Amino acid sequence: MEFVVKGRNTEISDRFRNHVEEKLEKVEQFAPRAQRVDVELTHEPNPAQVERSERIEITVRDKGPVIRAEASSADQYSALDLAIQKLFEQLRRAHERKKDHRRRRGVEPTPEELNVDTLLESLHLDGADQAAAGSGSAGLGVPTKPGEEIETQLGDSPVVVRQKLYEAKPMTVDQALYEMELVGHAFYLFIDEETKQPCAVYRRHGWTYGVIRLNAVAGEFGPAGSDA
Repeated sequence: MEFVVKGRNTEISDRFRNHVEEKLEKVEQFAPRAQRVDVELTHEPNPAQVERSERIEITVRDKGPVIRAEASSADQYSALDLAIQKLFEQLRRAHERKKDHRRRRGVEPTPEELNVDTLLESLHLDGADQAAAGSGSAGLGVPTKPGEEIETQLGDSPVVVRQKLYEAKPMTVDQALYEMELVGHAFYLFIDEETKQPCAVYRRHGWTYGVIRLNAVAGEFGPAGSDA
């Protein structure tokens, strides 16, 4: 499995790069089909955000859905620990969902699944959840390539808007909820497989979810992008 560690507004030291790879060694055991793990460190130079100046985003690129987690803190190492804690929680949710689907079909758990259970039970990571913060670098225009990110500062204000273009494929509401849980966000944009409408699923209170639909067909607007 390949590890790609890069920085935005900051340099990545060899020591930190090695630390990242050591911390993420278990990913291959939890997600044996994963081909690559992208780790992006962003430094926020704004003194007003010193307590959240280092943001880490970890993306596991599997043959199935992408799994993503991010966190921010005052230093790189703390941000990394928080992001890894969230990442393994996403992996746990994905694992539990697969087990539930197999149970419904009356299929016994595989040795690989049992091994993941043991690994999850033995995993202990310190740190508390924190909301992810956007970086403050400026940008212009609208992203045109999938995966491209552009950040734009609104005039002289400290407000920064980050735009990112995602590939989209039609899916069911159930699949969209699954994808949302994997990336650990509170909402997920998608194209409804049946109606072709742009939709968003989101978390409500407890174990309930909501769906917002636009009264339009995605094809009317050309290529569609999904966000999570």
